[in-house]
Amino acid sequence: MRRSLVFCVLLLTSLVAVARDGSEKKFSHVLLISIDGLHALDVANFVDNHHDSALAELSSHGITYSNARTPANSDSFPGLLALVTGGSPITHGLFYDVSYDRTIFDPMNTACAGPPGNNMVFDESIDLYNSANVSQNVIDRAKLPRHLDGRGHCVAMFPHDAIKTNTIFEVVKTAGGVTAWADKHPAYDLVNGPSGKGVDDLYTPEITNVGGLDNTVSVVCTVENDQKKVKAIINEIRGLRHDGTPGLGIPTVFGMNFQAVSVGQKLSKDNSDGSCLDDTGSLNGLPGGYKDGAGTPTDVLAYALEKTDEALGDMINALRSQGIYESTLFIVTSKHGQSPINPVKVNKPNHFANLVAGLKDSTTDPGGIAIGVAAACSTGACGFVQDDDIALIWLKDQSQTTAAAAYLNTNANALFIDEVLAGNELKLKFRDPEADSRTPDIIVQPVYGTIYTTSGAKNAEHGGFSFADTNVGLIVSNPAIHHHTVKTPVSTSQVAPTILEMLGIDPDALKSVRVEHTQVLPDLSE
Repeated sequence: MRRSLVFCVLLLTSLVAVARDGSEKKFSHVLLISIDGLHALDVANFVDNHHDSALAELSSHGITYSNARTPANSDSFPGLLALVTGGSPITHGLFYDVSYDRTIFDPMNTACAGPPGNNMVFDESIDLYNSANVSQNVIDRAKLPRHLDGRGHCVAMFPHDAIKTNTIFEVVKTAGGVTAWADKHPAYDLVNGPSGKGVDDLYTPEITNVGGLDNTVSVVCTVENDQKKVKAIINEIRGLRHDGTPGLGIPTVFGMNFQAVSVGQKLSKDNSDGSCLDDTGSLNGLPGGYKDGAGTPTDVLAYALEKTDEALGDMINALRSQGIYESTLFIVTSKHGQSPINPVKVNKPNHFANLVAGLKDSTTDPGGIAIGVAAACSTGACGFVQDDDIALIWLKDQSQTTAAAAYLNTNANALFIDEVLAGNELKLKFRDPEADSRTPDIIVQPVYGTIYTTSGAKNAEHGGFSFADTNVGLIVSNPAIHHHTVKTPVSTSQVAPTILEMLGIDPDALKSVRVEHTQVLPDLSE
């Protein structure tokens, strides 16, 4: 035991170097992995039942933060940006992949004429597609919202233009490092940051083709899509680019997201439309999600967890074969969780705006009318309503916020509402909607288990503030780290400054860290 302890101390000491700014550099590389949908409970259950798994190995010489939460609503955009900016929508300014901005214009409004205000759409619909409805894995500039740039020119707004703060990729690249990332849509150009150049090797194979194959109807097809990104990571570990061509060397900070667990949690029936031609085995037609409130996975979800864990094992082996496992900080976490875990809590009453429209006084009450106007708006300066297991409301007339919030509170039971955030209650957590063009006027958190949809394809969703949405897995691992669990509450936004500090870079190089006073994760620097 004493010899093992001495070895760990010597190993960690050997990894410490002095960075150019005089700070200590503990690791040469950071591999950041987001397993979308992964709850802290999933990590605990999987490690307990799979002692020889990759997750078990990583946790055996790592810190498990069992009480990690996302800092804001749990959509993929704010979830990922927490990890790579160290902030929340307060500083990075993004609430959802499809949201609203009171300063932008419709993609067709190439002159930016008329009153500003429009939906800000950054999902699979902005891809360039061929005639067979297959994404070319690049963004179609013509589908992007328009905005006035710093010189007053009406130009397309790329996802990276929408971020109001910088990312770890930009900071590491400025410090002389190499960066790489892989994700599920070309819209994840987002991670390039405001410079548009933060990631040296960005790989974004589309997972959901509009009018074509949607891999997410099947856990098997989703695993296959994940494997494209896994191969990219393996190539990058070998010093190549994601496609195996010569690269800039092993990235300083790199990583990817997995979608299989998220899909395995959502599916009410695997491969329900038969469109995944490779999914013809024992999972076809079976339900996804959990069997009970204790987080026991169904066979569909178990398959997703096991295949994702195998991929983590492949990464560990690749790091070892390159001789850099000991000099790499391996972080496994998630952009978001998924709600509900307990299948008996699932409630899919309808889309939020449809529920409001169904109230008998929705066309006569000023608050109901204001919400109806926003819900009916397809483009232009007339507001927007976004929903999943949350509802975000941007009103056309912000002076109606108090009336709209009161109307929702009065009808909370009929609308399955747990909490209405508006006015001072909303401003306690986010920026003032009347002064910030991105912040919703009203945010509705429904009763746990409620998903504002009529879809029969999914029985879970993310986007809200519930515990299942926001309590995610987080393991920070390296062979030199003593295994233990931290139950103190932490935020996933703390991952970003931690990455920089472990690379010997000042975390305050991130604007969000400075403004939101985001701290490095506890225990790692001790």
